[in-house]
Amino acid sequence: MLPWLLCGILALAAAILAWKLFFLCRSLDQLARQTGERLDQDTNNLLFTSTRDRAVRRLAAELNKHLHRLRQARQQYENGDRALKEAITSISHDLRTPLTAIWGYLELLEREELPDSAQRCLSQVDERVQAMRQLTEELFRYSVAVSAGEELHLEPVDLKAALEESAASFYAVLCAQGITPVITMPEERVVRSLDRGALSRVLGNLFQNALKYSAGDLNISLDSQGTIQFSNRTAQIGEVQTARLFDRFFTVETGRSSTGLGLSIAKTLVEQMGGSISAQYDGGRLTVSIEFRQPVL
Repeated sequence: MLPWLLCGILALAAAILAWKLFFLCRSLDQLARQTGERLDQDTNNLLFTSTRDRAVRRLAAELNKHLHRLRQARQQYENGDRALKEAITSISHDLRTPLTAIWGYLELLEREELPDSAQRCLSQVDERVQAMRQLTEELFRYSVAVSAGEELHLEPVDLKAALEESAASFYAVLCAQGITPVITMPEERVVRSLDRGALSRVLGNLFQNALKYSAGDLNISLDSQGTIQFSNRTAQIGEVQTARLFDRFFTVETGRSSTGLGLSIAKTLVEQMGGSISAQYDGGRLTVSIEFRQPVL
């Protein structure tokens, strides 16, 4: 009789432990799911658990504390990032007016008969002013690009026609540098829902990148799936630099005249239009790829 009683007690204890373990696991799964949802969503909702287990409740309370701190840190970052973008926009805009005035006075001075020494100094000043104008213009364009995604006007755009138009506008400049572009495109139209102006800026920045770093060639291709590739030989960029090409203000050693914003702007605009952009370096060739996969319905 005693062994049967002992077995019954052990079976009851095992059942109670299994029941407790089941609800404990369910509570932990509930907390894990809620934590993932709170991290993905911008919400002040707290984690909750239906269990009465003290350890699980302490865990939920501790997670809520950390989530609260994380929300505060995220909000501070977003406010700081927004303030930085507004400051960049304001500063670059304010600099454009005096730089334009300086440029005008320089043009007037160039018409005067000046000694050779003065002409050399004037030429140096002219170069510095051009560099400053380029920097402020790209800063302004970047700040607008990263903060005005909602202003994009999406419409059906033929990638083939847009690429042909952009290539035609850069053809003379490329040839002047000894670069004859080889362009491959499908016969049929490749239409995507894009912002025409943003796409033109993206393609222009890719052509500018090729002008800076090409070793004398440029292959451009578009396929029927909406993938555009710019590929060229380069001795100036390696795998390490390629990994950072889309970073803000990053320039390679030989590109000091660059602001380092062109490809960063291109990345921002491409992603705002629902595409993706990447760069690969293989065997001395740099390839920048843009993918617009979603066709117009």
